Amino acid sequence: MKYWLFKTEPDVFSIDDLIREKLSYWEGVRNYQARNYLRDEVKLGDLVLFYHSRLEPPGIVGIAEVAKEATPDPYQFDPNHKYFDPKLKGTEPRWYGVHLKPHTKFKDLIPLDTLRNTKGLENMVVTQKGSRLSIQPVSKKEFEIVVKMAK
Repeated sequence: MKYWLFKTEPDVFSIDDLIREKLSYWEGVRNYQARNYLRDEVKLGDLVLFYHSRLEPPGIVGIAEVAKEATPDPYQFDPNHKYFDPKLKGTEPRWYGVHLKPHTKFKDLIPLDTLRNTKGLENMVVTQKGSRLSIQPVSKKEFEIVVKMAK
């Protein structure tokens, strides 16, 4: 099992949206490194720290679980969708997404500043200056520290 952090803007898709939907396709990733993680490394049963960005303060609000591994993002082919990719040639997919289901909603958001100041999270990708990647690997130790902080 691997652990991840997925960033989302809560006004676009929040943990409450995931809980309400019960199963949701994580679409719209348009960064090659994040795409490679989704396509090649994120597997069924992996756990995901659900991170709300563009919020004050930004932070981790819960955990999701990967319910279905990567499939091509259907919106890349739809010229009427905001995630359409006009650079695609033919039907060969470039972008992928996974299905998530809710696991745990934290009682309180764990702010980014708290993560940055917590022993053991110094190397966590999200705590690094300039970290903007929307899909990030998380070590088992980092995941366990965050879960402990949420209790």
